[in-house]
Amino acid sequence: MRSAAAGLLSLGLALGATADDAASEGLAIALEADRRDQGFADTASTLTMTLRSKRGFSSTRRLRSRILEKENDGNKSLIIFDDPKDVRGTALLSFTHKQGPDDQWLYLPALKRVKRIASSNQSGPFMGSEFAYEDMGSQEVEKYDYRLLGEDTFDDREHFVLERTPRDRKSGYTRQVVWLDKMAYRTWKIDYFDRKGALLKTLTATGYQQYLAKHWRPNRMDMVNHQTGKTTTLEWTGYTFGNGFTDRDFDRNRLAQAR
Repeated sequence: MRSAAAGLLSLGLALGATADDAASEGLAIALEADRRDQGFADTASTLTMTLRSKRGFSSTRRLRSRILEKENDGNKSLIIFDDPKDVRGTALLSFTHKQGPDDQWLYLPALKRVKRIASSNQSGPFMGSEFAYEDMGSQEVEKYDYRLLGEDTFDDREHFVLERTPRDRKSGYTRQVVWLDKMAYRTWKIDYFDRKGALLKTLTATGYQQYLAKHWRPNRMDMVNHQTGKTTTLEWTGYTFGNGFTDRDFDRNRLAQAR
């Protein structure tokens, strides 16, 4: 596997790319990836979340997910925990925005109340997993600055390697390095760097399947925390599209009754 650094070096030598070139090319690739997934309207799926400690101890949770595509803003999403009993009924509602911080609310059945997740806390772990709250919403293009680092080949696929830098100063990441395949612009890997600039986590996606002859979704994501040795795996089943969801299905005032 060729490293991203090698890709950057070869690209710079071959093209004499300037910083402005790399930024404009990176943005163009990100916009194309976003364009290719537009028009799915809404989707529902079931998930299995597996948490693993550094010593290999694991626990499993079962969840449901709903997503509503919004034309002029980021998507709305709702995640509901079904099992085990101690987290059953917990629900996370996210309104992702193209500009400014996202809105997120967490319903905790044990407390019987809805808790707003402040933007300063969205870098924290979601329900003890290696996914942060800020990872759980749609990753809108407008939320980042981009730079094309180079190209890379692995698993018999050619990839663009992009660096994206969060515009939100309260993000838990200084930057992310993203691998998108050239064929379908799917994200296969993301390296996340913490506020000190050190590698924090790596996300890998596998088992992509195509729906509606256009939209690609992975069957599995693995998030590895390099600093703690912990991992979280998300596995999806039962994707459905065109469920007829509306804004009423993502009403924060009805979050406690989400089913």
